Amino acid sequence: MTKQPGRVPAAESDEPVVDAASAGSRPLPAPGAAVLALLALGWLAAMLWSTREAITSAAAGVTAISLSAFALPGVISAALVAGAAVALAAGNPLARRYGDWATLRFAGAIGGGMLVGLAAAVAINLTYFDTSTTNVIAGTTAAAAIIGGALAGARTAPAIGAVVTAALGTLIFVVAFSRARDPLFDLFGSGDSQESLINAAKWVSRTESLVAGLLAGLLAFGYLTWARRRAVRRDPEAPTLRWPAYLLAGAGPGLLLLLAEVIIRVGGRSLLDLASALSEADAVAQT
Repeated sequence: MTKQPGRVPAAESDEPVVDAASAGSRPLPAPGAAVLALLALGWLAAMLWSTREAITSAAAGVTAISLSAFALPGVISAALVAGAAVALAAGNPLARRYGDWATLRFAGAIGGGMLVGLAAAVAINLTYFDTSTTNVIAGTTAAAAIIGGALAGARTAPAIGAVVTAALGTLIFVVAFSRARDPLFDLFGSGDSQESLINAAKWVSRTESLVAGLLAGLLAFGYLTWARRRAVRRDPEAPTLRWPAYLLAGAGPGLLLLLAEVIIRVGGRSLLDLASALSEADAVAQT
């Protein structure tokens, strides 16, 4: 056989033969997934602790059922994000070792979400008072973590990492924003009348939503930009993310909040009904 100039036959080369097609199809990892997992788990633990403190507080002027219903969205959204973050951290080594094996990747993601859900449910049952609401909170939290893990089983790990980063940043911002609500009420003309209070509340809500949305978009874009540059630096021939990944990352935090709402309405229906049945004021508040 005649050798072509500049070409080394595969049989005579000391380098392992790499299939370019398979190398290009290897999924990109989600950078910083371990740090994201630790931050998300810390946020979930903080939400569980604050909910327990609120429910068990003797100084609280409302019942544990009502407080549990109001605390449920924060716990569920934190569990959803934590399940996805831990699943991402577990999926990175699987992707590096086994490549684009969808079944194994999805199984690992589900396993990561299940670990988070089981740990959260056990913590709730061991530390919360044994009431009719405890099992509802524990079960709904576990389900949210498992669903979050399943979402992280998608092939576009950097996009899911961007969603987790943006969602976690948004959740922290919403809690921090509570300190700015009173000054904003005054800024938007809140007075003694009911109408002025309602109008001010609308503008405060719109401001919070606008700033949270901008923050989520910036965090998602920043994470994807970092992931792309990191991948190119390590491998110049690494596949680039297409524009739908940026669109998904930007919409991801809002979609996660909508998914959390569905989980709450399905898994926490009995708790919400109990809280609404306490009084007419509680029914209005839940609505």
